[in-house]
Amino acid sequence: MIPSIPASLALVAALATSASAHIAFWHESMYGFNVTDKTYSYDNRPQVPLYSMSYQQWWFHGHLDHPPNPGDFFYLNAGGSVDSVLSCDKGATPWYNSSEGGDVGYGSNSPCPGAPMSEYHTTGLDDVKGCALAIAYKSDVNDIKPEDFVVFSVNHTCVWEMHTKFEVPNLPPCPEDGCHCSWNWIHSTDSGAEQIYMTGFKCKVVGDVGSQSLGKPAIPRRQACGADPQWDKPNADPSNCTIGAKTPMYWYQNEGNNMFEDTYHAPYYNDLYGFSDGAQHDIFTDGIIASLASSGAGGAQTPAPAPSSSAAPASTTPAQTSPTSSPEPTTSSPAAAPPSSSRAPPPSSSEAPSSSEPQPEPTTSAQPQPEPTTSAQPVPEPTTSAQPVPEPEPTTFAQPEPTTSYEPAPEPTTTASPEPAPTSTETSATPSATIHAEPVVSVTSSSAVPDATRRCKIRPTDGPVQAAKRRHARHLSGRHHSH
Repeated sequence: MIPSIPASLALVAALATSASAHIAFWHESMYGFNVTDKTYSYDNRPQVPLYSMSYQQWWFHGHLDHPPNPGDFFYLNAGGSVDSVLSCDKGATPWYNSSEGGDVGYGSNSPCPGAPMSEYHTTGLDDVKGCALAIAYKSDVNDIKPEDFVVFSVNHTCVWEMHTKFEVPNLPPCPEDGCHCSWNWIHSTDSGAEQIYMTGFKCKVVGDVGSQSLGKPAIPRRQACGADPQWDKPNADPSNCTIGAKTPMYWYQNEGNNMFEDTYHAPYYNDLYGFSDGAQHDIFTDGIIASLASSGAGGAQTPAPAPSSSAAPASTTPAQTSPTSSPEPTTSSPAAAPPSSSRAPPPSSSEAPSSSEPQPEPTTSAQPQPEPTTSAQPVPEPTTSAQPVPEPEPTTFAQPEPTTSYEPAPEPTTTASPEPAPTSTETSATPSATIHAEPVVSVTSSSAVPDATRRCKIRPTDGPVQAAKRRHARHLSGRHHSH
């Protein structure tokens, strides 16, 4: 029996050490797998709690310089479940042979073999608050930020047993060099100080992998999300919960927190913060407060409709069809040309059809003055003119447009009217003048063209109609003198 005393003392010493060690997730894929209490200037073993620390100290437990060996991964069985090992001491786990103190109770399913429940911060099964696994789809640990992690599985009865099962949703596959995962735990305020636990490790998704990527995570919220009878809130209000993808909860540190609950309101991985027990199947949508999601607020914004292409023709139509928008280009050339320019440019194609057609009123075309000389003027055009007041002159005078253009019209666009007519033949103004060339070709003198301020019309000197009128006049004159 005497030889057994040292062994018993060693076990007691090991248990005493583990009693102050709390809980960690253990696997060869973890960061800090071989860290001891002597590695750092302070006790930074994986099972040591985190509180009032800088970001560099608590993020990945400060173990980024102690990564796992290449090729060591924790495999997540998508659509199934995984078994994790949670313990106060590495010596109580399957990896006890690499523990500094050796085997300290391996074989027990207690997280802290031989130690009271207070060592894993609970007063009983009804006081455990749950823990969670989260994943970030990044292979380089230096690229990961706290908001990159998405909680994909929760166990409400954690920590209670060393072998703790986590259900895994149909996660998509990881990059070729793997993902990163984290184990996260915050214990009951009834059994310990304010602190969090975090262990980071390399992981890969296997099994029934999915094809849908994870949503953008949001921060979990307490505000009466779950029932909280301890604080006089007996009824849950799911509309206050964050639904969809959610981040882990970082609390009670000097920097980097995303939870700001006070000392007596620790955040937990359970229904109080909207975490259901088991696989989190809602992680494929962006995290959002449930009431906002149901009301449609916070959803994707509707893109503004593209500008209609029909605006372009609308803006160009007046320039093409309205004669009053810019009359100078169509009338200034013939009006301002000197008398020697006998060849005026033809009217634009948009105005030619209306100018080439004779006006409907001049039925007495015995004096067919060539309309094209003033065809650029849009005043008498009933079909294309944008003028609000139509010209009455064509209906009151026997001669066509040239006489009406000399009439002082109210339209400011008839800029050709005050200009003296050129001395060249009027028929050369436009090609269409050749249609009525025979009665006016002899009018070549500038004296035959009236001044712009006069109304008198040119008297033709020949033609069958004029000859008949002269004969009739002589006949009447003979009869008058015979009496």
